[in-house]
This record gives sequence, structure tokens and C-alpha cells, in this order.
Amino acid sequence: MSDDRRILLLRGVNVGSNRKLPMADLRAALTGLGLEKVTTHIQSGNAVFRDPARRAGLGADIAQALAADFPVAPEALIFDPPAFAAILAANPFGDDTAQIGFLARPAAIDDRRLDGLTQGDEAWQASEVAIYLHLPHGVGRSKLAAGAEKAVGAPLTMRNPRVCRAILTLAEEL
Repeated sequence: MSDDRRILLLRGVNVGSNRKLPMADLRAALTGLGLEKVTTHIQSGNAVFRDPARRAGLGADIAQALAADFPVAPEALIFDPPAFAAILAANPFGDDTAQIGFLARPAAIDDRRLDGLTQGDEAWQASEVAIYLHLPHGVGRSKLAAGAEKAVGAPLTMRNPRVCRAILTLAEEL
């Protein structure tokens, strides 16, 4: 029998006044889609669950269900725990001053633009599935963090390694 555990990262949830999605409502929506053992982590659209049907297109189904009931239609990125763990392990900066940008689709990364946004001791590195930002002075004032999505050319959602480890632990405990 194959593993049916999944990790969900929603893009842009609970940022700004018109993108509110209570996590209890997210859990109810996911359960309504037939997902099991739904657990959320913090208020930014992170969830783990079991998908017994192992359905293709689950991310689109989740986005559509949320758009029908809430003022959000977030990009819904779905990972199995081994793939998520591999993205986390590939973080070349290996510390909590990094941000991992999970890509919604393959990207045409503009290296020059990213280099132009990088200030001081900031750095970046990309793979086919993620962009890693080293932001030793934080996200808030970083031009690199603010401009990464446009420079990458694909929707992405950022998480720090600490949050990623917590999400992975929840998935492994299902």
C-alpha cells in the first residue's frame, strides 16, 4: 500500500485584511473534500492530512473549494513528505536565517534580477522546485525577499526552515 500522507502549503493566506482564512475553516474544508486526519500548523495555511484516494489535481480542488466559500483563492501546493523533506534538506544555507520559496510550477528564473535585489551578505540559490534565500537581517526590509517572486516568474510561497521542520514532523506523525 502506498503512502497517502500529504502536506499542503497555501500561498498568501492570512496576509492582508482581505485574505483571511481561519484554520478551523480550512480544516473543515479539507475534511469536506474527503481528506482525513487534517491538522493545521500556525495561521498561514499549512496543513497535513491523509488523502486515501491519492487524487491528481488535489491542489486545484482545494483552491476551488476555498474560493467557493471564502474571499481567497490561494495557490495550493501539495507535497508528499519525502519530497518536502528533500526540499528542506537541499537548503544550502542550512539555518533559520533562510527562507524557502516553494515554487507552484517550474520557473524561468531571472538570475540578474535576483542578483540586483541582493544586498550585503544576502544570497540566493534556486532548484527546479524551490528558491532558497539567505536573509541574515530578516525578511521585513529585504528587497530580495520582496522581489523574489517576480524575479522567479512563478507563484511561490515562502516558509522558514523552522516552520518546515514542524510541518514535516506533523506529517510524519500521521
